[in-house]
Amino acid sequence: MPSGKQNVPAMKLVLTCEHAFPDIPEKYEELFTSDLEVLKTHEAYDPGAYDLFTDLVELADYTIHQKIGRLLVESNRSLGHKNLFSRFSKGLTDLEKKEILETYYNPYRREVEDNIAQLIGVGNEVLHISVHSFTPVLNGIERNCDIGLLYDPGRKKEQEIALKWKETILKGHSETRIRFNYPYLGKADGFTTSLRKRFQKDYMGIELEVNQKWVKSNRMDETLKKIIFSSLQEIKKGS
Repeated sequence: MPSGKQNVPAMKLVLTCEHAFPDIPEKYEELFTSDLEVLKTHEAYDPGAYDLFTDLVELADYTIHQKIGRLLVESNRSLGHKNLFSRFSKGLTDLEKKEILETYYNPYRREVEDNIAQLIGVGNEVLHISVHSFTPVLNGIERNCDIGLLYDPGRKKEQEIALKWKETILKGHSETRIRFNYPYLGKADGFTTSLRKRFQKDYMGIELEVNQKWVKSNRMDETLKKIIFSSLQEIKKGS
């Protein structure tokens, strides 16, 4: 006899980190000989993001991080975007760019897409958290936020998750400054935006942006990591 209950999809957590490292493959190192110091800056990677990512891994059902730096190719930009290649790699030939895309960019994005498709294909919902960090001061302007949660306001479930996540953090840590779609817009060009177009149902993509003022020697503040871990754990349990 029918129970009258609706089948609610389970929520699986996908965790990615597009800007984990500044590393440039040996073949392309000569592009940076005039400015090696740039590879130590936030222009080349998101300091502290990989450290946070590794702490959150145990919560996830699937994880992956990009192993090469965004100054070679930006894995968080779409094909054709003006910043897909950086000021260092824009001058490469079309053939060289194609090789970079086929070696580093396409395999990374394809693997994420395939795993999300597999999870959704067997009846799950997917919450994708893309882990980033942002510089505390840009162009002389201080960014007054500890944690940014970027989502598409047009997608109700993403909005609900972001609101719930913020409320969960503030419940025990009201001093934390959390802003939605800051310091960037969640619907701007990015990997999550691309994935929303492919997975219009059962996919929720949120970019987690943490202020680098909480990062020292590429390590995220331990207290903040625990706050993010426990709140995300609660979000997942409550799904």
